Amino acid sequence: MKALRIVDTDNGTSADITDMELNELSEGNVVIKSRYSSLNFKDALAITGKGKVARKRPLNAGIDVAGVVESSEDDRFSPGDEVVVTGWFMSETRDGGLAEYVRIPAECVVKKPEGLTLWQTMALGTAGFTAGMAVKRMTDNFQKPEDGPVLVTGATGGVGMFAVDILARAGYEVVAVSRKADAEGDFLKKLGASDVITPDALDIEGKPLGKPVYAGAIDAVGGDLLANIVAQVQPYGNVAAIGLAGGPKLATTVMPFILRGVSLLGIHSVECPNAWREEIWASLSGDQKPAHLDAIATETVGLADVHGVCEKIMAGENTGRTVVDIQA
Repeated sequence: MKALRIVDTDNGTSADITDMELNELSEGNVVIKSRYSSLNFKDALAITGKGKVARKRPLNAGIDVAGVVESSEDDRFSPGDEVVVTGWFMSETRDGGLAEYVRIPAECVVKKPEGLTLWQTMALGTAGFTAGMAVKRMTDNFQKPEDGPVLVTGATGGVGMFAVDILARAGYEVVAVSRKADAEGDFLKKLGASDVITPDALDIEGKPLGKPVYAGAIDAVGGDLLANIVAQVQPYGNVAAIGLAGGPKLATTVMPFILRGVSLLGIHSVECPNAWREEIWASLSGDQKPAHLDAIATETVGLADVHGVCEKIMAGENTGRTVVDIQA
């Protein structure tokens, strides 16, 4: 079998297409013949060696996979079942999905939802699933479209694009936030954003509270931008925090939380319980299925092309989702 395998070298880590045996894969009781994977920022970090995502090496890259069960020692799955795995430490401590086969514990696997093809599940991948999880956390905490506008930061990233689409389809007024507002504003409005602004428009210069303008937010940036957003959310609004591109520190006060009842919801999709996963995937294949999936996932490549795409992602030159056809 072929796999894009991350290895240690004298110059750091590198990822190369390697021939390996099935019995060399990390442990698990379900073997999946991979059909598709996808490329996320986390994958680009691992594959280019610019981030220490793979905590043990050698290790196959790829945090997502969709395919067909080859064999299973667990009664929940049978050969021929179409299945999906996202997260669960693939490409961190477990061999990942950028390989012809994946072996993984049954607890990490969900059956492909009706309403999505295998390709579509990977067009969504971790990015789409994370956006869906953020929307679920918010709506579980009483977020409603009639409450007012919702911000989506990092809107041209994978999570951001799906968040804009899903929220807009659900009837929310979405304000997209991006440093590429001029270049990508029309595209974000096509996805459903009512307005597109830059992060600078949210700067309140360190004040503990600003005017309560927004009903909530899905934030993929963190840092000062997240602090500014929290201070401008309406009473009982929700902010779903996903990323830390703007830094891991949060310089805010308790005032938005105790004077306005704002909720800060942490979104960690890697270990999302499978009962939640099944519900989120069902929504993503039904009433939350992005209306512009084909416009977001614009590229399908083979394993040999993965390096080039990852370099573009790291350079900020890649817009849209990339699906990897493992069998190409």
